[in-house]
Amino acid sequence: MMFSKLRQKKSVAVYAATAINLIIIYSMIFLYFARVEYHPEYVNLITAVYWVITSMTTVGYGDIVLTSNAGKIFSIIVQLSGVIMLFGWLFPLVITPKLEKMVKIILPTKAQEDLNNHIIVCGYNRLVETLIDELKENGISFVIVEDNEHIIRELMEKGIQCIYGIPSEEETLKNANIYTAKVLIANKSDEMDANIVLTARELTDIDIIAVVEEVSNAKYLRYAGANRVVSPKSMFGRFIGIKAVDPFLSRLTGATEFFEGISIVEFPIYPKSPLIGETLRTAAIHERTGANIVGIWKGGNLSLNPLGDDVIKENSVLLAIGRTEELYNLKKLTR
Repeated sequence: MMFSKLRQKKSVAVYAATAINLIIIYSMIFLYFARVEYHPEYVNLITAVYWVITSMTTVGYGDIVLTSNAGKIFSIIVQLSGVIMLFGWLFPLVITPKLEKMVKIILPTKAQEDLNNHIIVCGYNRLVETLIDELKENGISFVIVEDNEHIIRELMEKGIQCIYGIPSEEETLKNANIYTAKVLIANKSDEMDANIVLTARELTDIDIIAVVEEVSNAKYLRYAGANRVVSPKSMFGRFIGIKAVDPFLSRLTGATEFFEGISIVEFPIYPKSPLIGETLRTAAIHERTGANIVGIWKGGNLSLNPLGDDVIKENSVLLAIGRTEELYNLKKLTR
């Protein structure tokens, strides 16, 4: 972070030096053309600097004009270099970072000081939606840490406590009150989770749960310091295995427990279900039942990344996660 700031300051200094040198050089050349074209009223330093700056910034009032062909070519060169300096260098180097910094200031970057004995969740997705419902139900404090601005804004609109920052950085975890937290859940990519676990373990001996994408990476997360590693894919696989053994299983007693009190259940869509023809977005299943759809069978293939535009058909099968009563509510809709 410090290196990045020093590099930016150095770039700004180089830009300022280049701009000043160009203005001086162009002013000298302008004075030469003013003498050659017999414009004695232009032959002074203030007029030269004025013409160069108005030309480089493409303002071009037209009160001072070089009339010779060589003078016109020189004017074009000054204007083009000004466009490059202004839009190709100044904006991305100085103005754009400043605007981005102003926008990021609006985002929350620090949890409430009195937040303690809470759970830190690094990364937000569909599984975390269900976890949040469970935490709220049991009155457990939590904070979501995300480096995606769009997700942070959505969480803010829902009134969910969150902070913006890179979860693997010490400052971000400190801003999430890691010293007073009781559990940290790393729920990003496997590589990022490893960095989160290492950083958190250096700061405190907090209980860490890592959600792994590939089961083969579980041992590395344990080496990094995770107390427990959870693999949604292996749980999904175990559930699908159960269904393969008994494909006609339809009772919730055949559910696979994901977290304590939260289960994964497969729901086939029956011919007279009101969900038929609806998309996952318009069906508003979470709003109506409390359960979350984490997968859908389409054309014989299971998609674990369902989209809002996916249409629910008679031959569809929904894979849902939630508490028992929420799953029963969904079961009624699929009938």
